[in-house]
Amino acid sequence: MNEVKYFTKDGLQKLKDELEKMKSVERPAISLMIAEAREKGDLSENAEYDAAKNAQAMLELRISKLEDTLSNARVIDESQLDNTKISILSIVKLHNLQNKAIVAYTLVPENEADIKAGKISVNSPIARGLLGKSAGEIVEITVPAGVMKFEIIEISM
Repeated sequence: MNEVKYFTKDGLQKLKDELEKMKSVERPAISLMIAEAREKGDLSENAEYDAAKNAQAMLELRISKLEDTLSNARVIDESQLDNTKISILSIVKLHNLQNKAIVAYTLVPENEADIKAGKISVNSPIARGLLGKSAGEIVEITVPAGVMKFEIIEISM
């Protein structure tokens, strides 16, 4: 049995769009490459044919994995989340007590993490240390670089 993966509505839609593109654009393009390579004659010494067949195998593997992920996908119901405590999809404003910086993170499912956009995985050390906490609390979180101390300034959705 495969593990259930949680997604935001937008994150799930991106995966569905990616799968549709693979099936409707990339798969026909690779089929065309294989057909063109076949027309060039002897398949035993045809590097283009081998490359196209390898690309097809890789694409089919990616499609299979994505379909498996989608079959076990669940959308997070944002209306059921408590915004008084930090949970998935919380937007958390933190004050780093060591370097005095103020940062904001959105806690998202692992597959939607994007640190440049301020989205961190709920499985990251910082997020795990914040889950279940409330505004005003001071937390010490162990990260690979040591222990970080944060004051939770604000929680929103």
